[in-house]
Amino acid sequence: MLVGVISDTHSYMDARALQLLQGVDHILHAGDIGDARIIKELQGIAPVTAVRGNVDREPTTSLYPAEETLELEGYRIFLTHEVKPPKRETDLTLEGYRQAGVDVVVYGHSHIAYQQRWEGILFFNPGAAGKRRFKVIPSIGFLTLTRTGVEGMVTPLEVAEGPGLPVMPPPSYRSGR
Repeated sequence: MLVGVISDTHSYMDARALQLLQGVDHILHAGDIGDARIIKELQGIAPVTAVRGNVDREPTTSLYPAEETLELEGYRIFLTHEVKPPKRETDLTLEGYRQAGVDVVVYGHSHIAYQQRWEGILFFNPGAAGKRRFKVIPSIGFLTLTRTGVEGMVTPLEVAEGPGLPVMPPPSYRSGR
């Protein structure tokens, strides 16, 4: 299963993100949606699970939950807007995710793409897909969920040069649970 991951659109839906997301099976939006029309556009591609972020104060976007836990292809995914990823294997926050049986933590907020596995849990931030801010190149992410594991890939929006799927295919490396 291929899952598209997007965050921090801030009321701006970049056509390149829509292009890159074509063909995914599900889309996760990790908050700071800005305008509910963003979700409607994404729903035209695949089913969407979304959470609100700190800028989602309008009635239509403030109704999304602050966090959501879902299961896709047997993997438990925790979706929220703001997370401080662990800095070491002994970080106490890992225990809560382990107890909840979480395989992947998806978040946004920082506008900085991040992908790191801690104690078997993948922490994944696709970066920001909205208008470029803070010297950060706009990007989205993909999670490939297979029988043998979950792999993530961050894709800068600038790779979208023509119609179709991402120019950069998901890596062939398979990591176990």
